[in-house]
Amino acid sequence: MELDKRPSGEGDGCLVGVLRIPAKVVAVLIVLPVRAVWDLLAAFGRAVHRHVLGPLWTHVLEPLFRGIGWVLTVLFKLVFVWPWMGLWRYVLRPAWQGAVWLARGAYAYLLVPVGRGLAWLAAAVYQWLLRPVGLGAAWLAAAAYGWLLRPVGTAVARLATGAYRYGLVPLGLGVVWLARAAYRWLVVPVGQAVAWTVLGVWRWAFVPVGRGTVWAGAALWRWVFVPVGAAFAWLARGVYAYVLAPVGRLLVWAWHVAGRIVKAVGRGIALLWRALIVWPCTQVYRHVLTPVGHVLRDAGRTVRATVRQVRAEVRRALLG
Repeated sequence: MELDKRPSGEGDGCLVGVLRIPAKVVAVLIVLPVRAVWDLLAAFGRAVHRHVLGPLWTHVLEPLFRGIGWVLTVLFKLVFVWPWMGLWRYVLRPAWQGAVWLARGAYAYLLVPVGRGLAWLAAAVYQWLLRPVGLGAAWLAAAAYGWLLRPVGTAVARLATGAYRYGLVPLGLGVVWLARAAYRWLVVPVGQAVAWTVLGVWRWAFVPVGRGTVWAGAALWRWVFVPVGAAFAWLARGVYAYVLAPVGRLLVWAWHVAGRIVKAVGRGIALLWRALIVWPCTQVYRHVLTPVGHVLRDAGRTVRATVRQVRAEVRRALLG
């Protein structure tokens, strides 16, 4: 044991002895306090994370943020998703289906029968009125040509030949008599027949057809287009009064309610932020970090003063 013990300074130079003392002083006065402060801060941080921040996040902030996210999701769906889905599902699609069904019903049970009736009426008028009138007029023209115009023409030709053959005076007398006879027995009856035919066609064909067309148009307008237009107008007024206007008021009310809820949630989040983050950080800064900073500042000043003092003593020891 005595062999292991050596006198201090034996075997060591003067410079080593001089440097060892300031190094020990620096280690004791600077390194150890800094290490102790660092260990205290690390332990304080771990304790705060374990007992304050961890439970605060697990039991307060995380459920709070989840609730806020759920509330914002519900508000977004309430304002931007559910009203439009409900409008499409319960208003627009049933209205479109009803309009299509109404159009199909009107076409199948109204327009098609009316069109068939008009086609049958036109066919009946053509078959039982216009065609017989046309055939009668054609027969009358053929009869007039065969029994009047052709014999008259033949007689006129023969009379002209006789007049040419037997003289101008008899011809002139014959022409005058023929003109009178033709006017009396041909032109007048033919004119009366033509006038009677035209009057009959006008009276018994065109006037009934025109009246039937006007009656059909008036009936179609009165019993088809006016009720259909009134039904569409009533349907449009009902949709606007009982669907679109309430849905619009509901959307406006939902928008105002969502705005108030969002405003209240924002105020609550700001209040929670101030209560859970700002106020604790302020208190930690005011009551923990500021005193620790003051202690570290005083310790640094003390260490600097001690280093200056040790440096002055070392300088005096070396330089005398």
